[in-house]
Amino acid sequence: MTMSDLSQAEIDALLAGAGGDSSGDSSGGDASFDGGDSEELLSPIEKDALGEIGNISMGSAATTLSTLLGHKVNITTPNVTVAPMNVIQQHYPLPYLVVEVAYTVGIDGNNVFAIQATDAAVIADLMMGGDGTNPDPELNEIHLSAVGEAMNQMMGAVATSLSTMFNKKIDISPPKVNLVDFGKEDLAKENRTEPMVRAAFHMEVDGLIDSEIMQILTVKVAKEMVNSLMGGNDEPEPAPAPVAQPAAPTPPPAQKAAPAPPPPPPQNYPPPQQNYPPPPQQQYPPQNYGYGSSQMQPNVVTNMPVSPAQFTPLSTEPVQINEANIGLILDVPLQVTVELGRTKKTIKEILDLATGSIVELDKLAGEPVEIQVNGHFLAKGEVVVIDENFGVRITEIATPAERAAHLT
Repeated sequence: MTMSDLSQAEIDALLAGAGGDSSGDSSGGDASFDGGDSEELLSPIEKDALGEIGNISMGSAATTLSTLLGHKVNITTPNVTVAPMNVIQQHYPLPYLVVEVAYTVGIDGNNVFAIQATDAAVIADLMMGGDGTNPDPELNEIHLSAVGEAMNQMMGAVATSLSTMFNKKIDISPPKVNLVDFGKEDLAKENRTEPMVRAAFHMEVDGLIDSEIMQILTVKVAKEMVNSLMGGNDEPEPAPAPVAQPAAPTPPPAQKAAPAPPPPPPQNYPPPQQNYPPPPQQQYPPQNYGYGSSQMQPNVVTNMPVSPAQFTPLSTEPVQINEANIGLILDVPLQVTVELGRTKKTIKEILDLATGSIVELDKLAGEPVEIQVNGHFLAKGEVVVIDENFGVRITEIATPAERAAHLT
């Protein structure tokens, strides 16, 4: 059998089985990569909608990544294709850093981003203060943590953009970062042939990165995003049926009008007495209160008697105290406290205290101590010893100004 004996459909099937071009042109939509029944899963309009969603959301992510790395980041419009996960791995047999993000609010499903391990090493080096020109090819836990933080910030910007586009709250969980070799490890052991939506973005970082990143979604999540962008499938509520208005009642037949009652006899009231005093003369100049250009006059009563205020002279004599009233509270107990001194210590210094430690106070030897009554400063005194007990001899009663100063 020669090639001329095969039909065109059989030739296409053989080419598809051979894998076609494994390079996977990210901008041309390789026919051998995109499944033959992809249009049944996603229509061209839905693919264009996903491309627009990715373009806007990843634009915000690129701005965030530029701020984190200190370098200009450019991410192009994606190429959207549909293929099983095993086919995607065959076209990209390289180590990739896989970042899985779960939507917690607004969207039901997960979002997976894949970036080449070499590009992730550059991002990790920039995040850790390097220049990105000589990154460590071996990604350790610290590098993965740095890249995870960058992806967390990027996905936060993506969620914010989706919230704006879909007009509803979108929230995500912290990303899970794993280093996976697409050529050796199987990411979809159970659902290898389940169609997945792949959006491939071209990313450039100031001459340091010129590569491709991928966003991988299930068809269900992709369709949910498209429906959210296009307003969903919610049909507008039908307008309520007009309520039938009751017919206006038919007016009764005209009846013979009753004769009008005779008008009441006129009553002769005396004219009102106008005994108002003549208006007083204006005693204030006209004032303009800002209402247009008209001059408004203040409403001032001028015929009311006004006299200056009279105050009783302030007496400087001491106020007599009613001893009988004070006697009612003479037996109230008060707490008298003598403060020897104060100091401030840090928590570390307090924890270092032990038996025998000496705490130095802010009082000098021989300096008067403060006497407080119910926590208020009252007097100063000196410490004395009376029959093996400490005591305080009052040397000075505080003035009101001194007591007030201690209250602040």
